[in-house]
Amino acid sequence: MQHLTIEWPFTGDENANSTVTVRYRAEGESTWRQAMPLRRIAAGDNEGFSWGLRHSGSLFGLQSGTRYEVELTLSDQDGGGTTRTATVTTRAVPTPMAGAPIKAVTPSTFAAVAASTQPGDILELGPGTYGAFDWSRSGTEGKPIVLRGTQGTVLTGPINLYNQRYVHFDRVTINGRLRFNGTNHFALTRSTVNATSANNGDAIVTFLRAENAYIADNVVTGVTQWAESSLGVNGNNQGEGICVTGPGHVIMNNRVSGFRDGISLIEDSDAKDQYSIDIVGNDLIGNADDGIEADFCFHNCRIIGNRLTNNFIALSSQPGLGGPTYFIRNAVYNAVHVAFKLYRGSSGDVLLHNTVVKHGDALGVYADTPVSNLFSRNNLFIGGPGGTFGGYSSGNAAGRVLHIPTLATANADLDHDGFGSTSGTFSATWGATTLTSLSALRTSTTEKHAVQVDLGVFASTVAYPSAPMTLYTAPDLRPGAGSAVENTGTPIPNITDGFSGSAPDLGAHEVGAPLPVYGPRP
Repeated sequence: MQHLTIEWPFTGDENANSTVTVRYRAEGESTWRQAMPLRRIAAGDNEGFSWGLRHSGSLFGLQSGTRYEVELTLSDQDGGGTTRTATVTTRAVPTPMAGAPIKAVTPSTFAAVAASTQPGDILELGPGTYGAFDWSRSGTEGKPIVLRGTQGTVLTGPINLYNQRYVHFDRVTINGRLRFNGTNHFALTRSTVNATSANNGDAIVTFLRAENAYIADNVVTGVTQWAESSLGVNGNNQGEGICVTGPGHVIMNNRVSGFRDGISLIEDSDAKDQYSIDIVGNDLIGNADDGIEADFCFHNCRIIGNRLTNNFIALSSQPGLGGPTYFIRNAVYNAVHVAFKLYRGSSGDVLLHNTVVKHGDALGVYADTPVSNLFSRNNLFIGGPGGTFGGYSSGNAAGRVLHIPTLATANADLDHDGFGSTSGTFSATWGATTLTSLSALRTSTTEKHAVQVDLGVFASTVAYPSAPMTLYTAPDLRPGAGSAVENTGTPIPNITDGFSGSAPDLGAHEVGAPLPVYGPRP
């Protein structure tokens, strides 16, 4: 709805120096806008999946339901090149059919009305408690079936939709699990979902390939407690808050708390076509394994503008399957273990304008496999003295600013990032190399424009999360005027457009900008 995936397979270019620049404009506009060049993705394989040689990337911040012209220019300095154009339309936000018939329903009449429901119908669910059910009617494009709650509507799960199309749930309370296996164009909006210990503690899930779900503006609450015994994959935790597989899903502005994983993709051989997935503007709180688990992303998963507070691991890419997997303008506070879990040979992760304040190493990746093709710009990472929680380390006692011992340095491209530790030291591990100063980081790595920062860069007081098992209130992580992060970044087309000052600011926010809406919108 807001973003667009571009894939361009090619052959040749043995020395890997071809590029693809991108311009775009809404149809009817005269002025072209520049976007980021596509990422060059080398062919590879990992964890039973393989991918081909291609240029790949995304357009960001588009309007939904709008036609765009896109121009791609491929160039190879060794000779050759071409320009191609395409006209594409972003998906519209799901809405009921204009003039849709509204059918009043009560718990006692629900089964009979449901059995005769036609595409385009709105079932207005009156107050009362509705028992578990399997939904077996589909809408069509432009004529979705809508189940809309009123004050006092409570659905008792489990609720199952198997292999349906164009079914929307709106403004309902669900106590239990909603599962939409194999269902395309499913929507769940403005609702409350309370998981129970039944059905593994899950809330909103599809365990089979589905397409183009829209899950937005919901409050999703699990049964996992924020405690040291809950931490990690083997902790005393249960439940996936929102879990999907398949392409095209939009998971937007939800508040998800108290699960093993807050928002997740399916892992391992069960992962099906996990690309063009947008996880945007969500508020993730107190999840005992991953806040957002973007594991087994095939390409162009876009994790943008989320706030993650008090999560064991904030953002996971375990692994990215070639990429790009985008993590952009996420605000992380009190990630206990790591802010970014780039494990199991993750390749093609792109980190842009994220803010991290955590216990222990500011940017620590403790993978025992190579972290390949990592790209990073304009991020802000602040840590401090580390410790051990639930058997997992948050970092060493000094609090390294950067620690990626398995970084594939030959294809890593990190620059213009801010690093700091409340210990006052500056220690970094760049692959096999240990560095002990900002100047050494700048001289010996791609971080030629890195800056050293501390908690004083924020406009409001931000405390070091010294007791990670505390459920901290999310702090305001906007930077202060005149701080070390102001005007310190590098422009990124289609990402930093409209920045104030002489250059973009580091981190998730610009100085003086309003906070985004995290979680359900008014």
